[in-house]
Amino acid sequence: MLYALLLRSPANQGYLERIISPELPEDYTLITAKDIPGDNELDDFPVPILASENLSYIGEPVALLLGPDLIVLENLAAQCVVKVIESDSKSKAQSEDEYFLKIHCNHEARKMETTENTAYLPRLIVDGSYATGIQEHWYTEPHGALAYFTEGKLFLHTASQWPFHIKRSLSKTLKIDDSLIEITSVDIGFHLDGKLWYPTLISCQAALGAYITGKPVKIMLTRTDDFRWSPKRNSVEFHFASILGEKNELLGTEIHVAANLGSQGVFSGEILSQTCLASMGVYYLGEVNLEGLALKTKLPPQGPFEGFGMSQGFFASERHVSRIADSLGQDPADWRKNNCIRKNDKLAIGIPLKENVPMTELIDSVAAMSDYYRKWASCELLRNNRRTKNLENIDLRHESRRGIGIAVAFQGNGTLFFGDDRGVYGVELSLGKDGILDIKSSIIPREAKIWRDLAGSILGIEENNINIVHSGRVPDSGPACLSRSISRTTRIVERCCDTIRKMRFRNPLPITVRRYQRPDRFTPWNGQNGEASADASAFANPAWGAAVTEIEIDLISLKPVVRGIWLMIEGGKILSETKAQRSLKLSAIHALNWSCREEVIYDNGIIHDDIIRSYGLPVLEEAPPIRISFLPNDSTIPKGIGELPYSCIPAAYVQAVSQAMDYPFEKIPLSARDVWEAEKSKKAVSPS
Repeated sequence: MLYALLLRSPANQGYLERIISPELPEDYTLITAKDIPGDNELDDFPVPILASENLSYIGEPVALLLGPDLIVLENLAAQCVVKVIESDSKSKAQSEDEYFLKIHCNHEARKMETTENTAYLPRLIVDGSYATGIQEHWYTEPHGALAYFTEGKLFLHTASQWPFHIKRSLSKTLKIDDSLIEITSVDIGFHLDGKLWYPTLISCQAALGAYITGKPVKIMLTRTDDFRWSPKRNSVEFHFASILGEKNELLGTEIHVAANLGSQGVFSGEILSQTCLASMGVYYLGEVNLEGLALKTKLPPQGPFEGFGMSQGFFASERHVSRIADSLGQDPADWRKNNCIRKNDKLAIGIPLKENVPMTELIDSVAAMSDYYRKWASCELLRNNRRTKNLENIDLRHESRRGIGIAVAFQGNGTLFFGDDRGVYGVELSLGKDGILDIKSSIIPREAKIWRDLAGSILGIEENNINIVHSGRVPDSGPACLSRSISRTTRIVERCCDTIRKMRFRNPLPITVRRYQRPDRFTPWNGQNGEASADASAFANPAWGAAVTEIEIDLISLKPVVRGIWLMIEGGKILSETKAQRSLKLSAIHALNWSCREEVIYDNGIIHDDIIRSYGLPVLEEAPPIRISFLPNDSTIPKGIGELPYSCIPAAYVQAVSQAMDYPFEKIPLSARDVWEAEKSKKAVSPS
């Protein structure tokens, strides 16, 4: 076996001139883009396997160095020099005003009822700018891949959420028929969508090395290199401006969205569309004018993190409606119940809601769990009392500072857009003569027992006679993201089981059944932007969630201390409440960490070692009390719920801190320093 190390670009723009290497010993090989036999690009995405000419970001892979001894290989790599012509005449240098995609939408969910005298007479304008920071996945282990050829077939082992994307990319890169490629996806652990597309790049590089050398090749990134160059949750900046009429009705809202997607625009349409969709929230905002940009910058490619931008969009929209309620002196929970959209209304992207929107039930239930209404009124009373005092005469150490916040969100059941796979996904079930049932899928839910329980209940087969087979030979089951394996793929498994149940006593064994799900095509954003078709079924029956977060300000450090988090979920048919509780609790901890401590900072395109060393990872022992409950429903369809904590908790947390400090915080992560700076700024403008 050979090890492979990546040589990377030292510049974030320019032209690759040449790579200078020392004289390589026998069995050591340097591979560059010119050695690639096929397409130098991933399937669906404009990401080069190895950069050949134009360079996009510091750290972009430009060559592979292979050899049998890892220590010798590292010494040789340290002697290699990547020469770059930074003043590139062949390509336009990137600038901050470049973007991959632009969305413009004029939307009106419902005409607000106004009289002739009050229509379009603005009484109040509420505006705000909101920002979300970059978050690292920090999955169980760094990216890696092992590739080798045997009897004319390519075998590849890696941890991937999307093995068929790897297969399609390998077929194009190496000019190999995909029937000669077998992908084994090893345990991906708690991935947070960090192993969705980047494993394809690593796999293509390992397979390229095996193809050229004829030997097995292994790539394994170090934790530091993985942190530095792998995709992150992308940052987004928002600006909202809402006009309210004489009766406090919303006449109109203007929204600007700028999502930083780094250098190569991976999933740019998906991430920007879902961010813009969530930024419009679940409320009647009057006439909405939205403009969204997926910015092209000099950072490494950014990407999805437990969702495709919905969490960032909901943070902004939920913070904004809380500010509207605060400006009107209303309880944010009551404002939400009075202004939410209803069944049969269309989401901003153009998808009609087929089910009831359980906003009132969610808010009232989570409020009862947390005693929200009493606590909110008490915190408001304390805040109003502080407003009547001279801030210069307040000793912060003797002032109780508590706050409570509420936020709601929805989650779809898959991606909106599809690529070369055309969005047709399936699974295969086989019942053998020995009574053993094999469930074959290219993606497996984290808790595979759910499929065993489902199949056992339909077919009357004991659990130990049901095998879950992770296979790259069965029909493409699509990417394992957005809770698809629990929501949409589980429904296909159920359909297969129903078919076998009807056939098993009429047809001889073995019985093999394949079933597919095809996208419900529609034109997004009402055709205003000329996008390709999207899948309406991704959001036609969303799951819903509401979160309450209560905090208290530590009067010495000014650090917000979370006293409790409450989540109420409407997730359709809950297949296993215990497993759902466990998954949601872990997501809630990560969401809270994103709110107050996890942040990746790039300095001229580089993450420095001190950021990596000090990165604020979740500490389970420090987690506050988290209580989760599920809204009763009659649904027979399971829905994706795993991303709801990321979409609800950050906005609820920042609203709670804003109430406690009587200051409108507008970003995450929100640190103790931000609280301290806000307190200083308030005292600086207080009357003497």
